[in-house]
Amino acid sequence: MNDEMNMNDNESDIEVIDLTSDESATESGDVEASDTDAGDTGEVHPWRRPGQWFVVHTQAGYEKKVKANLEARIQSMNVEDRIFEAVIPMEDVVEFKNGRKQTVQKKVFPGYLLVRCIMDDESWYCIRNTPGITGFVGQSQKGQKPTPLSRREVDTFLSAKGDGQETANRRKPKLEYEVGQGVRVKEGPFADFSGQVAEINADHMKLKVLVNIFGRETMVEMDFSQVAKL
Repeated sequence: MNDEMNMNDNESDIEVIDLTSDESATESGDVEASDTDAGDTGEVHPWRRPGQWFVVHTQAGYEKKVKANLEARIQSMNVEDRIFEAVIPMEDVVEFKNGRKQTVQKKVFPGYLLVRCIMDDESWYCIRNTPGITGFVGQSQKGQKPTPLSRREVDTFLSAKGDGQETANRRKPKLEYEVGQGVRVKEGPFADFSGQVAEINADHMKLKVLVNIFGRETMVEMDFSQVAKL
């Protein structure tokens, strides 16, 4: 089965993640209370649940369908004791529409799905051959099992929900960035990640920054106020 483990992780395409878009997510029902930090609810933190967290690459826009495909496949193959849950990381964002403030949910990074499982040949085969999943992220060599997420990454990607107040209250800084400049992300799901400015939209005070996420260069769009110079 090692021949089947040739992942598509090294794709040359650069995905664009928009952290400032006004379009609301259509898949807001994908996040349950158990998928986020427990807080005062007494629920188990995602890092402390059985198994380890892995990332799989899916076709952007079909995350909800792929999640349903995987859950159905888990049941049909009777591997519920190895594959425990699949999550589409979401965050709460405050938007103003028709003069009214509302909180909507958006995908943190389109095209990715987080899966918690005990990784062995059977669980790998079940996940990797699910329709819509193009490969695991974090497999360094052919034939090796993919690398699980670290505690910091689990905290980052499964604790992204917020009240959106920081987004709503941002102050627009002066134009002070240049293409090719190194920056650090200050807030949001990619806080503390470093990247390089690829594009500048001075009219809308936005940047496109190349950030290395899961070993892939990903284009992240954000406001000037979300980054700082290195």
